[in-house]
Amino acid sequence: MKVLAYTSPSRGNLFPLVPILSELRKRGHEIAVRTLNVGLDPLRALGFTAEPIDPRIEAIPHDDFKAKTPVGSVKRSTAVFLRRAEFEVDDLRAAIAAESPAVLIVDINCWGAVAVAEMSGLPWATVLPYPAPFPGGGIPPFGPGFAPARDFAGRLRDRLLAPVIVGSVERAIKPVLNAVRTKVGASPVADLREAFSTAPLTLYLTAEPLEYRRTDWPASYRLVGPLSFDPPAETPEWLDEIDRPIVLVTTSSEFQDDGKLIAAALDGLRDEDVFVVATLPSGDPSTFDVPVNARVERWLPHSVVLPRAACVITHGGMGATQKALAAGIPVVAVPFGRDQHEVARRVEVSGAGVRLPSSKVTPARLRDAVRQARTKHAAAQHLAGELATAGGAPRAAEEIEALTGSQLP
Repeated sequence: MKVLAYTSPSRGNLFPLVPILSELRKRGHEIAVRTLNVGLDPLRALGFTAEPIDPRIEAIPHDDFKAKTPVGSVKRSTAVFLRRAEFEVDDLRAAIAAESPAVLIVDINCWGAVAVAEMSGLPWATVLPYPAPFPGGGIPPFGPGFAPARDFAGRLRDRLLAPVIVGSVERAIKPVLNAVRTKVGASPVADLREAFSTAPLTLYLTAEPLEYRRTDWPASYRLVGPLSFDPPAETPEWLDEIDRPIVLVTTSSEFQDDGKLIAAALDGLRDEDVFVVATLPSGDPSTFDVPVNARVERWLPHSVVLPRAACVITHGGMGATQKALAAGIPVVAVPFGRDQHEVARRVEVSGAGVRLPSSKVTPARLRDAVRQARTKHAAAQHLAGELATAGGAPRAAEEIEALTGSQLP
């Protein structure tokens, strides 16, 4: 069968999908993808048909770094998804006409494409690569990164704040989202839970114990564990010459003004017996004062660094954070916005890392957080083993095949 995948213009959303598509291709299925421009060559190298999404979609950047609160950041992020949605409608329709797929796999952030998939008459699935943002039993309201309630005070907090937080996000999203859905012919959604569970199948790219335990997952959800992909790359010579434990520092591939995380790491760890490797895909590495025990690159596949990393400092993006934890490496999660406050709290609750709010980052605090995280190696190793049992790409491919009834011998 032919699989058509459609993603938002984010490597953080495309790359976790690649292992699923690769597994489907290994099973004999044909793969076509519509995604961001910088992702085309790696996909074509894997034998996929890959074409760019409408350039007007890529021209709408995230601006959530302008928000003053975590909930405000979520609202700004979702506003970007909504602005992109109107262009996704015709874009996915054209892709379906060109490819004649048997099944669709759609990035859950592509709300216009989701509505088109729903009305296409084809089997279809969504991929969710970040914490599920809708309410659930025993789950704190999404956005601020609250710890799960453990006592009466926590349960009272959730009961009082959930209607305020969830309600404000729903009021911001629903009118525009439902206008897009109505234009396509899809039924309006009543709330966030329904907005994130319209697909017959949702591949949720995480698993317990990193995700909180819920008793009320939508029936369509399958927690298949974290997935990651890096384009093939040779290990740079300078990396082979490092003779100290490595601390990897990651920042977002979509600009969110998180360069201060690198600056704090370079300053705070300059006298530690470690070597800092930092990546800044959305900024200029030349702007930093880099000590002798550090290197800053615009982009470097994390997979070439992780085997030698003693700790990873992340911006709290789900992809980079889970990539480290799946490799058994403890994490310091420093959230700036979007879903990152939720990711960072899950890291802390799992016991496999440390959470440090970006508003509290100083070189000294970040150094202390790294020291603390490095004591959690055993917990990170245990978490990696638990996440691996979720099944990963093979299980996700099996779910797609079951959805379509098109398993190949």
